[in-house]
Amino acid sequence: MSHRTHVMSQPVKKDRPAVESILIVEDNQDDMQLLVQTLETGGFRLLTAENGEKAIEKVKSGQPDLIMMDITMPEIDGVEACRRLKEDPSTRDIPVIFISGLDETTDKVKGLDLGAVDYVSKPFEPLEVLARVRTHLNVYRLDREVKSKKDQLEHELHMVSRIQYDLLPRNLPDMEGIKLGAHYRTSRYAGGDYYDVVELPGKKLGIMMADAEGHSAPATVRMAMTCVLFRACYESHDAPGPVLDSINEHLLKVSENSFITAIYAIYDTSDRTMRIARAGHPMPLLRKSADRQVVELQCEGVFPFGWQSYDSVPETEIRFQPGDQILFYTDGITDRFNPETQRFGKERLINLFQLSADGKPQVTVESITTELDRFAEGRPTDDDQTFLVFAMD
Repeated sequence: MSHRTHVMSQPVKKDRPAVESILIVEDNQDDMQLLVQTLETGGFRLLTAENGEKAIEKVKSGQPDLIMMDITMPEIDGVEACRRLKEDPSTRDIPVIFISGLDETTDKVKGLDLGAVDYVSKPFEPLEVLARVRTHLNVYRLDREVKSKKDQLEHELHMVSRIQYDLLPRNLPDMEGIKLGAHYRTSRYAGGDYYDVVELPGKKLGIMMADAEGHSAPATVRMAMTCVLFRACYESHDAPGPVLDSINEHLLKVSENSFITAIYAIYDTSDRTMRIARAGHPMPLLRKSADRQVVELQCEGVFPFGWQSYDSVPETEIRFQPGDQILFYTDGITDRFNPETQRFGKERLINLFQLSADGKPQVTVESITTELDRFAEGRPTDDDQTFLVFAMD
C-alpha cells in the first residue's frame, strides 16, 4: 500500500511596510493640535517638539522620516534649527517642510536655500498638508532606495576591482640581467587592460600586454578571459606567435567580436634577443643606450583578437645592447586628455621616455605617471592606463 504525505500549505507572510514617522515642531498649541489631527488620518507615527532645540534632540534620537517645522519660534527659530540639521551628516538628508505665515517670504527663501524641500502656509488646508507630506515622503523613500542600490553596486564593483588586481602579477620577476617597472590604473573600478610577466625555461622571460575594448563590465570579463587563456597556454609554446594564435582561437569560441589588442614578447637573457608577436596593439618604444634616442619598434602584426582566425602570426626578432630599454603600453596612455581636450599623444611619451633614468625602470614609471597626471590637470582618465618598462643590463 502506498502512502502519501499531505503537507498543509502555509500562508505566505508579507512584510508590512514600516510606519513612517514625522516630527512636528510648533510652539503654538492650536496649530500643533491641528497638524497632529491632520497627520493622524494618514497613519503616520508622530513626534512633537515645541522649539528648535528640542527638535534637534529628538531628530538625533528618533531619526524621523520627515520634519514639519515652524519658522518663527523662541530660542532657536526654524531657520537656525534647519541649518544645524543640514550641517550634520547624520540628519542632513531628512526632508524639512517649513510651516510659515503668509508674510514670512524672506524666511521661506532662507529655509529653501538651506535645503528645506517645501513649505505650507498658515492657516492650514488639511488635504494640502497631507498631499505635500506624502509627496516628500515618497521622494525621500525612493532616494534612500536609490542610495542603497548605489552603495550595493559600488561594493560589488570594489570587489570586482580587487579580483581584477589579483589577476595581475603580485611581484615582477627578479632575473639576472633584467630590471622591470610597471604601472596599472583603471579609469573606473575595473577595466579592460591586462599585463603579465612570466619566467620561462632557459632563462627566458615572457611579457604579455592586452587591452579589451572599452572599460566597463564586458571589458573586465574579456580581460579576465585573456588572463586565463594566456596562463593556460604560454608554457605550451616557446614562441610568441602560437600563444597569440591559441588565445584568439579560444576567444572566438566563447566571445565573438570581442576586439582585444595584445602584444607578447619572449626575451632570451643568454643573447639579449626578443621575439615579438602583435595583434593590433601599439608598437613598443625602444630607448637605445648608445645615443638615448627613442624609436618605435616596427613589429609585424595581425588584427586584434576576436574577429576571425589567423592564417599565421608573424614574429619580429630584435637583438638589444646592454642598457637598452623597451616601453610596452596601452593606448590609454597616449589617449589621456587634459581639460582643453588636448591629447597626450605619442610624441610626449617618446620625449618622456628619452629623458628617463638609465637602468631604473621604476623611476621611469614614476616620472611618466607624474607627467600624465600633471598634463591632465585633474581631468578623470577616459581609458585604462597600463605600461611596462623593461631594461637590459
